[in-house]
Amino acid sequence: MTAPPLTVDSLTVSIGGAELLHDISFTLAPGERLGLIGGSGSGKTLTALAVAGLLPEEAKVSGSVRLGDTELLGLSERDLAAVRGEHVGMVFQEPKTALNPLQRLGLQMTEALSLHYSLSRAERKAAALRLAERVGLSDPERMVRAFPHEVSGGQRQRAAIAAALSANPAVLLADEPTTALDVTVQRGVLQLFRELTEGDSTSLVFITHDLAVMAEVAERVLVFNAGRIIESGPVQQIIGAPRHEVTRELIHAAGGSA
Repeated sequence: MTAPPLTVDSLTVSIGGAELLHDISFTLAPGERLGLIGGSGSGKTLTALAVAGLLPEEAKVSGSVRLGDTELLGLSERDLAAVRGEHVGMVFQEPKTALNPLQRLGLQMTEALSLHYSLSRAERKAAALRLAERVGLSDPERMVRAFPHEVSGGQRQRAAIAAALSANPAVLLADEPTTALDVTVQRGVLQLFRELTEGDSTSLVFITHDLAVMAEVAERVLVFNAGRIIESGPVQQIIGAPRHEVTRELIHAAGGSA
């Protein structure tokens, strides 16, 4: 079944009287890898939180966020909980804080799955093993029994990715998922994101402030600054012929020539 596309139209978000996102619009095709890049506070993470229905209660939101024909803005928390995991998965920057330190990784990998389907203990363990293998965790039997502090940072991030993927969401949101990893581990996780979207119809929204990282994973890029999209296009076009000064600064920071 083809994953429904994500459509964000005129998304505007205000918190505490300050407008933090201004008229954000973009689409995400099935299987596409879309990059959101910009400096701290540029609005890229806030956009992902709006898509996932994780904005703070005081946020005032207008516009539209549609997954296929389903409007996500305005859904009740109960309905949003049904969407998250099954249709939209999210991977956060720091797996050490995203994962429960008191719960084994196998249970956390299959939490979203267990919320949507009635699984026996044996079925849940089998699902955890499949997920561990899917995200490239060596020795899956040991990994699903381990607690987060017993594995490396790269293994924790792969477990967090497995948890986000457990119910086969149509859209995977990854918020700075490699920032806390060393360069070697980072490369393997970026490769995993490419493989996960190439192998099925899962679409990826990948958030980073690092254009070099973005070039490794994204096909198309949206450049954010001060809560607006200031530039967009194929990743090689953005790198090779940036139009905005902010984009040129990001390229320079990544070691490029612009």
